[in-house]
Amino acid sequence: MAKLYFHYSTMNAGKSTLLLQASHNYREGGMATYLITAQFDHRAGEGRIASRIGIGEPADTFGPGENLFDKLKSRFTNDKIACVFIDEAQFLSKEQVWQLACAVDDLGVPVMCYGLRVDFQGNLFPGSAALLAWADEMREVRTICFCGKKATMVIRRGPDGSALRQGEQVQIGGNETYVSLCRRHWREAVGDV
Repeated sequence: MAKLYFHYSTMNAGKSTLLLQASHNYREGGMATYLITAQFDHRAGEGRIASRIGIGEPADTFGPGENLFDKLKSRFTNDKIACVFIDEAQFLSKEQVWQLACAVDDLGVPVMCYGLRVDFQGNLFPGSAALLAWADEMREVRTICFCGKKATMVIRRGPDGSALRQGEQVQIGGNETYVSLCRRHWREAVGDV
């Protein structure tokens, strides 16, 4: 039975690596997959999902306001797809998550979403909030803080390396911008002690 999955974590936990491995396993079994990522995330190149460990795959993209149910339904008229994989799922809108849930129910295809749970201020992303509410299964991808405890938060560093407390929710970046921390060290970094 098809399900909507949400694999979530902080930065640098290996979400994209897990997505690419799962897609590879389907393809190795002779089943086609459909990879999608956020349109405006060009760190690995436009329309590409890549991991810090050096693996990557071409992917379709989703943009703000795009109807993902229609996108999947259209794709399925031409191809038999065994599973849909979505990277950077935190950038989905609430409406798009509902469209994915409807695709699972009405088109009978599993959809595996991978993304961040919270932003640098400790707030849920809209896509993540909707996935936490509607996903059939949720799986935490764990990473660790420099102290060895589980990292559940992330800071955004400013030009001087200090933790920023304000700014736009979305700013694309990697290790040069973001650091995953446990809640205690996140609180220390943002001055909430």
